[in-house]
Amino acid sequence: MSERKKVTVPAVRAMKHKSRIGMLTAYDYPSAKVADAAGADVLLVGDSLGMVVLGYPDTLSVTVDDMLHHTRAVVRGTKSALIVGDMPYLSYHVSVEESVRNAGRFIQAGAHAVKIEGAKPGRIRTIEAILEAEIPVMGHIGLTPQSVNALGGFKLQGKNADDASRTIDEAHALERAGCFSLVLECVPSELAAMITEQLTIPTIGIGAGPSCDGQVLVFHDVLGIYDGHTPKFVRQYAHVAQDMQTALVAYLADVRSGAFPDEAKESFHMASDEELKRLYATRDDGGVVVEMPRS
Repeated sequence: MSERKKVTVPAVRAMKHKSRIGMLTAYDYPSAKVADAAGADVLLVGDSLGMVVLGYPDTLSVTVDDMLHHTRAVVRGTKSALIVGDMPYLSYHVSVEESVRNAGRFIQAGAHAVKIEGAKPGRIRTIEAILEAEIPVMGHIGLTPQSVNALGGFKLQGKNADDASRTIDEAHALERAGCFSLVLECVPSELAAMITEQLTIPTIGIGAGPSCDGQVLVFHDVLGIYDGHTPKFVRQYAHVAQDMQTALVAYLADVRSGAFPDEAKESFHMASDEELKRLYATRDDGGVVVEMPRS
């Protein structure tokens, strides 16, 4: 199979109304390798790694250093997909200058673009400054997890006409600012369809219905790596957690019974019987000559 052409920011923009954008999160080298080989157009190093990989209750504890560590791992595992680094909480909230500097660190780590949540006027100014520094920006509106406390939890956004109208205005503001694409998270399908139709940049949905120009899901959700609560908008294509646990139970049982490792299949041996005889003939531990075992 020939190697895929590298996906770029202009290539993603050009996919609007032409081909659906397949996007996945990736948090480490092996998941990036698998997702890239599967044909993902975009890999998002999401701050959701705080919940999925680090075990936090939300994304607010994730730091820039956390994100850069995982971004570098994803970069090493990726050949073709566009890599987007998720800027974590407080990395673009304090000042424009600090925001640009933090965004630049993602690019230096190997990402091709950054993602920023929200579209308030101050956020728009920050995005414009990052774009001025030649760093592409992916927008994100609807349910913005870094605002979970202000939103009162992980809830559907834009359910009524006023909230939906405000979300449409935010989408247009992000497009005018220069974002090359826009994530719509947990909004009504009808609202996502309106935004997708009105914008000239592609929309990427997560819990936003089928009308978006692309979709994104968490790698671990798609593969069913975790048991427990699965969001309504997730479709699991495998149940890897069950296979993993079954395999590990079998491994531990073999260890405890002595069935693993096998002497012939999974063990190494001396170069020859003569070398083994020499070892036993010459080895003296604590004044006691070790005898050869009887065959």
